Formats: sequence, C-alpha cells, structure tokens
Amino acid sequence: MSETVRTRFAPSPTGFMHVGNLRTALYEYLIAKSLGGTFVLRIEDTDQERKVEGAVDIIYNTLKKAKLYHDEGPDIGGQYGPYVQSERKDIYMPYAKQLIENDKAYYCFCSKERLDSLRNNSDEIGAGYDRHCRNLSKEEVQEKLDSGVPFVIRQKMPLTGTTTFKDAVFGEISVDNSELQDQILIKADGYPTYNFANVIDDHTMNITHVVRGSEYLSSTPKYNLLYEAFGWEIPTYIHLPLIMGKNDDGSVSKLSKRHGATSFEDLVNEGFLPEAIINYIALLGWCPKDNREMFTIEELVENFSIDGISKSPAVFDYEKLEWFNSEYIKAMPVEQFAEVAKPYFRKALDTERFDCVKLASILQQRTVRLSEIPEKIAFFEKLPEYEKELFVNKKSKTNLDNSGEMLSSAINALSGISDWNHDTIHDCLIDLAARLGVKNGTVMWPVRIAASGMTVTPGGAVEILDILGKEESMRRLELGLKKLG
Repeated sequence: MSETVRTRFAPSPTGFMHVGNLRTALYEYLIAKSLGGTFVLRIEDTDQERKVEGAVDIIYNTLKKAKLYHDEGPDIGGQYGPYVQSERKDIYMPYAKQLIENDKAYYCFCSKERLDSLRNNSDEIGAGYDRHCRNLSKEEVQEKLDSGVPFVIRQKMPLTGTTTFKDAVFGEISVDNSELQDQILIKADGYPTYNFANVIDDHTMNITHVVRGSEYLSSTPKYNLLYEAFGWEIPTYIHLPLIMGKNDDGSVSKLSKRHGATSFEDLVNEGFLPEAIINYIALLGWCPKDNREMFTIEELVENFSIDGISKSPAVFDYEKLEWFNSEYIKAMPVEQFAEVAKPYFRKALDTERFDCVKLASILQQRTVRLSEIPEKIAFFEKLPEYEKELFVNKKSKTNLDNSGEMLSSAINALSGISDWNHDTIHDCLIDLAARLGVKNGTVMWPVRIAASGMTVTPGGAVEILDILGKEESMRRLELGLKKLG
C-alpha cells in the first residue's frame, strides 16, 4: 500500500449533496491535507436506476463552492483512473472469478421467484439467502453456465467464528460470522454491487483511509473478509457519528428534510454562505483542541486531527448555523459584502439606481441570511402603503399632531442642502431638533416613517435619505405630510 495518505470521496450521482455527504467529503479532504496526502474524487454510478441527470455537475459545483479541491478525479484524471465506476465495469468480473477459483465466492443461479418465495415464507425479519447454490458441484455449475442460466456471484462467508476490525473512532468491533449473509458481488446485469466495487476500487486506487458514516459500521466485516480473501492490506477505517435533527417536541432523530434544508444547494439558496456552512459542518462530530469555533478551510487543515472525531451523534442546529453566517457576514469588508449581496439586491430593486456599497453598509450588521435582504430593502424601490398611525411612537415622543410639524420643518430644512450626503443630512436634522428644542428621535422618527413606510428598517432616517437621493426623499416626505393632513 502507498505510504502517502490517500482518501477518496465517492458520491453517487442521485441528486443534491446532503449535509452528511458533504461532511464526509470535508473530513476526507481534511484528513488527506492535514497529513500531506491526496484527496481523490470517484463517482459511484453502478446503480444506474437511481442516477439523476445533472447530479454529477452538482457534485463538482458543490465541491468547488466548498473549496474542497480534489487532486485526482474524472474531470482532471490521475494515475488510477478511470474515476467513474461505470467506466470500470470490466475490472470487477475478473476479481470475482478469482474469488470463485479460490473458493471464496460462488455462482448463484437462483431465480427471482425463488428468492422472493424465501423471503415471503420466512418468519425471521430480514431473513436472507439460504445458500442453496453454495455447494453445487463444478459439473452442475458448468452445465448451468453452458445453458445460459442467469447468475449472480456471491461471497462465501465463513459460517462460524467472528470477524473483528478496528475503527479509528469507535475502536475494536466484533461481529459473529453467523450473522453475515452471502452477499452478492456481481449482479445479474454484470455490474458489481456497491460493496464489491468499493473494495476493488479502494484497493486498486491505493486508498489508505476509508471515511464514511457510522451507519456502515455493520457492513465493515464484509469488506474486511473481501480484503482477506484477496490477501490485501486492510485500510484504516474512520466511521463518523450520525448527524441528527431537532424535532418539534424537543427530541432528535436522523437529519431529514422535515427538519429543514438538508442539502448544500438548499442551504446556499436559503442565504447561507458556503464558508459558513463548511465551518459549521466541520464541528458536527469534530472537536478542536482549543474549543475555538471560527475556521477558514486553511485553518481547518492546520488544526484537524482524527483523534478529535467524536463517537456521539451531532445535532444540526439551524440557529447555530445562522450565528456562524452572521459572523461571516459581519467580518467581510463592506465592498465584498456588497458583491455577495448584489444578486439579492437585484431581486428587490434596480441596482443601477442605488449605491450598492451604501446598501451593504446598512445591512451588514443586521443580516443573518442573505435571502432576507430583498424583503428588507424593497421599500427603496417602491414606497409601501402604510397607515398614518405609524408616525405615533412613545419612545420618540411623536404623535399625529407633532409629526406633521416635524415633517414640515424637516422638508424646509432639507430642501436647502445642495450637497446631499450622509453627513449633511445628519447635521441638518440634528440642528433642526436643537432649534425646535426636541429630542433627535422626535424629528428622526417621522422622517424615517415617511421615507420608508416601515417601523423596522436597516439603517435610520439619515441612511435612508442618503440612499434614496434628494429628489425621491423630498417626494416621500411631502407624501407623508399630506397623509398627516
């Protein structure tokens, strides 16, 4: 086996990438890179019925957005290709026949009807194959092959004893061989099963560390018996804890769509930044030695270690992910946030008419998900309908009588500004409040309501007027005054 650490991410092209798959890819990437190794992408498409059009592109796009760059794969090649299982179809049958020759596997000619009958007539839950063809003579086998009887190839499992393996996270695990069924290696269509192709591909691609979810722990003895049957070195196994979701009643269950968005694509569409998603997912099952939370992908590579992976299930907490997202947004230079937010600005307004950096500056500290932005800024494009009662505010000491006076005075004062910007608007309104002998808020609240038609806005009266520009600001203030009669 290669001395260089080699991990592989081997997704099936069956749709969007689930959070659990993405975490597996992330950990495989971090294990390889933290140990100076190689990260391989392999597409496992032997189950042709479940293959979804466009799913391979989703895999590439997700890894790219997540900055999990592979060193070998279908798109860039490498010395162990091809990296798509359906293109490796001819590789598997010779290995299966080698096992038959060594009495580690056998041809099974049982019909689908016979197998269905076995299942239907058994009282045991999960009852398996009765090994009917396991001890056919060579002559019987040859006769059926010559007659063209359809077959599968099954692994000949030991009937007694135990199979023990060591996992880097869960330790030593033993399974009674009597519990293991004679699993199919080659299906009737000539394609390998997932388990068989996995072992052959991992060995021929020199994979040293196999990383996968803990739901595969029970399958591992089958893999090991295949490695032993071939006389191959067994890789290091790293099984990851389950990711759970919170239920409405406070309990937890395996993360699924009923808990919310569970794919990377959906989370991005809901307004989460790829880097925030990756940072959060890294902590679902791994604990840094110093308990810090914020990591770039480069810092994750520097700090990651296998011994930090937990056995305990992790709970996916959308509120915690929102906290990560808001922290990432706040940490951006405002110009960078403006670029990231621009697609969301366009959903609500004509970006040619507004200063996107100014919009970004009032939103940055108040944005949790990018998808919230259009609703927050829609009033800039079109003043919403609003009731005059919004002008009443106890804290600002405004009512329907003095709001009209404040607006009228503000219109007179603001109309005299020739250089319309944040500072001149601010100084004008603050001076006006001082001249009138009222609190700043008593002037600012009516101006803000008239300019936005909303009680809750990103930015206050000054920021809103600055972004709207003088002409539109004055138009809206006049409308507000008219509404107050």
